[in-house]
Formats: sequence, C-alpha cells, structure tokens
Amino acid sequence: MSADDQYEQVNDQLSGDVPSGEVADSGYVSRTGQKTGPVPVASDNDRVEDPIDPAKADTDEALAQDDKDAIDQSNIIGSRTRGAAKGSGTYTEPGDEEGLPGPGDTGASAVAGGRGS
Repeated sequence: MSADDQYEQVNDQLSGDVPSGEVADSGYVSRTGQKTGPVPVASDNDRVEDPIDPAKADTDEALAQDDKDAIDQSNIIGSRTRGAAKGSGTYTEPGDEEGLPGPGDTGASAVAGGRGS
C-alpha cells in the first residue's frame, strides 16, 4: 500500500464535526423529459462511472504510462529536446561590475527637489 493510500485511510474518515441528519434536496435535478438535454443535471443518488481504477491509479506503471503519453517523442533528438539550448557563442556571462552603481552614483533619485539633483 502506498503512502498516499495510507494517508487517505487515516485522514479521509468522517470526523465528529460533521452535522448529523439526512440531507436530500433534489430540486436542482433535471425533470425526466429534460434529462436528454444538452446539460442534464443528475441526482445525487444516480450512479456515476468512475474512470479511475483505484487498484492501478497509484502505481509505477500508471506513472510510466502518463510520462509516455505526455512526452512528444517526435520532439526529441539524441536524448535532447529540439531548440533547448542556444547556439554556441551566443551566450556571454555578465561582467563583475555589470548592473552595479558607478563610483559617483549614490542611488538617490534625480527628481527635481530631491537630494540627488
């Protein structure tokens, strides 16, 4: 059992602060003749198909399949993604003094009336 499954077993149980009682409000459900409309509203009691198989959802096989589905193999050449790096000679490192204030620059604003003007 994975750590996620263990966590869910411990933490997804109903706690004591849940209000008791039976709540049923089906006023929002589509009427029988309207259930075939563009967006039918289902009742809370209707069965819904769950596409996720809990026995396989949290496995290495599922992760490998997700990776396989997500990575576009046609975009990989020689184990690198096309266009991932700049061409050689196009990148230059900044100098040690680049971006630092000059010797006479105090950092004060040059706005009229300011101390730096």
